[in-house]
Amino acid sequence: MTTRVNTGPGRLLVAVYGVFALAASARAGVQIATKFSEAPLAYSLSAFAALVYIVLTVALARGNGRLALAACLIELAGVLVVGTLSIVDSQAFPHATVWSGFGSGYLFVPLVLPVIGLVWLFRTRRLGQV
Repeated sequence: MTTRVNTGPGRLLVAVYGVFALAASARAGVQIATKFSEAPLAYSLSAFAALVYIVLTVALARGNGRLALAACLIELAGVLVVGTLSIVDSQAFPHATVWSGFGSGYLFVPLVLPVIGLVWLFRTRRLGQV
């Protein structure tokens, strides 16, 4: 039996990433439109996170495992780098981003989600479907 990236648990990943794409896009849009000058780095990073979530949602929904893999790795790196910097150099992040504090504002889902996504993608790759 083979498994595609957009079937079974992959559908749940599409749904969760879709929710995060919508939430991060709305958050970044409001922040950039209303108070960008207060924290341009933080709000730009929120917009970048939203873009990554959009790409991941589309890649998973269309079954594009390679693009999803690349986006998942970018997401994980972003969460780890921004999470670390937001703790080590809090002055650089006067306002929170989606990935600040390793996604603490989103119950750490941004930290756990790419790990789950990578496990799913590698599982489906082993089955020859990525």
